[in-house]
Amino acid sequence: MTTPLQRQTLSGQVLLPSGELTPARLEFDRQISTILPDSTAPTHRLILPGFIDTHVHGGGGADAMDGPQAVRTLARFHASHGTTTLLPTTITNPWENVLAALRGIRQVMDQGGVPGGADIVGAHLEGPFISPGRLGAQPPNTLEPTPERIAEVLALNVVRAVTIAPELPGALDASFAMARAGVRIGVGHTRADAETVTDFLNALNAAGATTCATHLFNAMGGIEGRVPGPPASLMADAHTYLEVILDNIHVHPTSFRLACTASRRVMLITDAMRAAGLGDGISELGGQRVIVKDGQAHLESGSLAGSLLTMDVALKNAVKAGISLEKASRMLSEIPARSVGLSDRGMLEPGLRADLVVLDHDLNVLDVYVGGKKINVSPGTP
Repeated sequence: MTTPLQRQTLSGQVLLPSGELTPARLEFDRQISTILPDSTAPTHRLILPGFIDTHVHGGGGADAMDGPQAVRTLARFHASHGTTTLLPTTITNPWENVLAALRGIRQVMDQGGVPGGADIVGAHLEGPFISPGRLGAQPPNTLEPTPERIAEVLALNVVRAVTIAPELPGALDASFAMARAGVRIGVGHTRADAETVTDFLNALNAAGATTCATHLFNAMGGIEGRVPGPPASLMADAHTYLEVILDNIHVHPTSFRLACTASRRVMLITDAMRAAGLGDGISELGGQRVIVKDGQAHLESGSLAGSLLTMDVALKNAVKAGISLEKASRMLSEIPARSVGLSDRGMLEPGLRADLVVLDHDLNVLDVYVGGKKINVSPGTP
């Protein structure tokens, strides 16, 4: 039985669904009950919807592949940076390891989630259904998305988003099956040409699927006038959501602004690995040695190895890139919520979950509430 929460109030400059920042007082328990005008609300306190990260491998020394306790650790780490909902994300590994990771995520959900951490609403299956020629930092354990493997995944009832390279044998049929189960279909880690990606998206859109670019611009080639590549096809599709790793390392601010001009469905993710929050040193990703130096993570080969990003820093980077705070907030909350079918969060509105992040005027995290419960935020969180 769920213990009722005591009614709470919080005043500040509240970001309304209209995009307006207004002095107001929120009253809430697990859900927001009322939002009332409050001329005395502090001007230095911004209240935004909690951040929703649909693509995050790890953080605080933990990785989603490591089992339930690691999932809890990464959920608490990212919650301290304003993330109130996340999808722990797998990496390409031997098939049994992938299934074990998914079972671990399902176990955390079945046991009531993560006290003091972000709400876990499912998993993002990134790999092994990717191109062996576009691994990025993923280990070389790719597999084809056979009907048998898709059935095994769906039987676990945990995957909410998947990444598939559309050129793989059986990719379209696998995507249809997963879409029927409510899974968001991401195009990524692909060597497909623009025409293949466009045909893939058109078929899925016609079937009513939700489509997405898995970390747009990364592990999918670039854009040229005569060779548009996957990024152009994805940005040209009006229905497709666009993940962006806005750490100013994986994606240049100008490329980010291009995506924002092309689409109203840009959403920010961290793609964070276990080394996020730990500083320089040696880390690990999918059994591979990772060197973290000067805020960047690389494999020994020199390839980028995931990010060290947190969502609060992504928000700051979006604003520095010239995006308004109101639009940037939608990219971290409302848009990702819609992309994975979450209608109970992503905005500050009566009746929705009380997932809140409180920021100062420099966009530093002051307080975080997950389902109305205040969580610990480390002093000096960057």
